[in-house]
Amino acid sequence: MPKDFFPSRPEALPTIYAYEDTNPQYRGLLKIGYTTQSVKERVAQQYPTLRPGPLPYRIVLEEPAMRGDGSTFTDHEVHYYLRCAGKKNPDGEWFQCTVEDIRAALVAIKRGDLKAENRTCDFKMRPEQQEAVEKTIAYFKSYKKENPKKTPHFLWNAKMRFGKTFAAYQLAKRMGWTKVLVLTFKPAVQSAWEEDLKTHIDFKGWQFISRDGLSYKQIDKKKPFVCFGSFQDFLGKNDVGGIKAKNEWAHSINWDCVVLDEYHFGAWRERAKELFEAEEKEEAEFGQGEGIDYFDENLMPLTTAHYLYLSGTPFRAIASGEFIEEQIYNWTYSDEQKAKENWKGENNPYAALPRMVLLTYQLPDSIREIALKGEFNEFDLNEFFSAEGIGKNAGFKHENEVQKWLDLIRGAFLETNIDNLKLGAKKPPLPYADVRLLSVLSHTFWFLPSVSSCYAMENLLGQRQNRFYHEYKVIVAAGASAGIGVDALPPVLEPGIVITE
Repeated sequence: MPKDFFPSRPEALPTIYAYEDTNPQYRGLLKIGYTTQSVKERVAQQYPTLRPGPLPYRIVLEEPAMRGDGSTFTDHEVHYYLRCAGKKNPDGEWFQCTVEDIRAALVAIKRGDLKAENRTCDFKMRPEQQEAVEKTIAYFKSYKKENPKKTPHFLWNAKMRFGKTFAAYQLAKRMGWTKVLVLTFKPAVQSAWEEDLKTHIDFKGWQFISRDGLSYKQIDKKKPFVCFGSFQDFLGKNDVGGIKAKNEWAHSINWDCVVLDEYHFGAWRERAKELFEAEEKEEAEFGQGEGIDYFDENLMPLTTAHYLYLSGTPFRAIASGEFIEEQIYNWTYSDEQKAKENWKGENNPYAALPRMVLLTYQLPDSIREIALKGEFNEFDLNEFFSAEGIGKNAGFKHENEVQKWLDLIRGAFLETNIDNLKLGAKKPPLPYADVRLLSVLSHTFWFLPSVSSCYAMENLLGQRQNRFYHEYKVIVAAGASAGIGVDALPPVLEPGIVITE
């Protein structure tokens, strides 16, 4: 394996910056820009003929251009917010404002408080998004032709950052839909749905209904609209078991499509209560006492002509046969990397995506046999990492086997060491044993099946026999401790082992 197979982690960080210029014509103005390189280098590039002596500018602000969900934004959103706030914009990126005005804009953008329309985006669908839309349309039309009285279902099994919201809106346009309902167990994703609809020129005229925004009574019924809601809220009952008065309008509409975001079959049924109880106070109050514990389409008091399911981890839905091959569009990290490498010509839409190295390992029988299940003796990660308790009281059901796994990934598991001696130079690189990997693993995310298992892992890593891992800062970002919106950002930025679910 080449020595440079695992490249060093890049230092680029999306940043919003601002600086002032000492020249008289710029007095009282700040220039606001965006960069992924050093701010000092970027600003200096804007003064290419600068002579030795005092700098004619002063950098007054540097802030990460990242939202709470890990997505980035640019200076365009900041410029728009300032214009909406009445700040004068005499020339390009120059604004008559203060540093505090810019900070206020950043806070609003990160929290998703930018409600007004800002249609500055005009990008097109990437090839895989186009393919997903085309395959879905073909299936919907074919199914409707053969089963006119039944409702078709389609699943997008797509990795994070696929752009499901943007592609779903494009699907709605292509299908001629005007009434779309988006339901999710995680109200915090509302900002992504709202911003895509309000910032892209393709969706001009569409209206967005939400709990804290426009109501159904306020919209123009002649124009298309999207309603975003909590699954708990819209499908919940009142005290006497009926539809809640505030949602009666939604039950009287025959929706063109109901989109179920972050759909994980089985996981919804088993973890709905846990997810609900883990929300921050404001979200818990949103759905408290109003929700149901699982999703069952047959009990759904809403009517729709189409269902679109969105998920990056619909493993049980696929394994159970709920969706067959013709009802699924798949887009994985491997697909993305292949598309990036095989792109021909200029304007590669994948060029900005990071290089990924995917490694798979065969677990020794002594580790995997504890969690073998099903007709084909498949290895069940949920069972392997099953745990009970919260905080310091959490522990793994199969702690001995999980400990063996921790030994394995750092190259200290005896059975594997014996096999590696036989392989010699061809032995596979284990994550925390190979020096080429160690150099890029200063910040890692460990995804586990439940909040309890996250705390159980923290407790196990802290035990004496795992002294190797004590060099890393262990951060549990699961349940209520994960934070919502901007509060969820710190674990993403801080080096260490981030344990999440």
